[in-house]
Amino acid sequence: MDVDENGGKRTIAVSVVDDDPMICQTMQVIIDDYSQGRVKVVSTALNAADAVEQAKQEKPDVVLMDLAMPGCDGIEATRLLRRLDQPPHVLVLTSLSPSQTIEKAVEAGAEGFISKTDPPKEIIQRIIGACHGEPQFNAASTRQLIHRLSGSQPMTRRDEARALLDTLSERERQAALLAARGMTNQEIADHMYISERTVKAHLSSACETLSMGRVQLARLVERADLDN
Repeated sequence: MDVDENGGKRTIAVSVVDDDPMICQTMQVIIDDYSQGRVKVVSTALNAADAVEQAKQEKPDVVLMDLAMPGCDGIEATRLLRRLDQPPHVLVLTSLSPSQTIEKAVEAGAEGFISKTDPPKEIIQRIIGACHGEPQFNAASTRQLIHRLSGSQPMTRRDEARALLDTLSERERQAALLAARGMTNQEIADHMYISERTVKAHLSSACETLSMGRVQLARLVERADLDN
């Protein structure tokens, strides 16, 4: 369960998108059986077009998105989902390790990935973590992903990234820099001697100011190359 605006508990609504009906069914069983009521699959879709239409009506909190689908692929579907008035968090549903395809998904707005072979408990944790605004990549994958993306940027993009970070308040900027290092909200709170709730507020404000998610904020920090 997640916390709603009134401080109560609510179930996290999830939509599963995969062109293989068996994958949809398997993920639904895993989520419904292992989440202890914290997460519930509200819909499944076999193609991107249906996924976007369902999201408009159902407004799921999280969409698990397969990338390799006929017609409109998962990357374009992610882009369309993130443009909705109430955009869901999108986690890439994959059987592969992060690759250049994952990079494109992040560019489209995905906030992490779930392997179809992950243990059920880890799948649940990643879904809940995404709802808390935390990127759902392991540390090694995050570093590799950010390094490849930032390494392809020309020097002028570095200056642009630095200018964008300078628009943040000092505390927002500090929280963003620590988050980009892979720290959790609690670790950032301990480092800055503030509450975890305040950390979330700083990061949410930074993301809102820059119109980007936490993964994109981390990429921006890496691109700024502040050590040089």
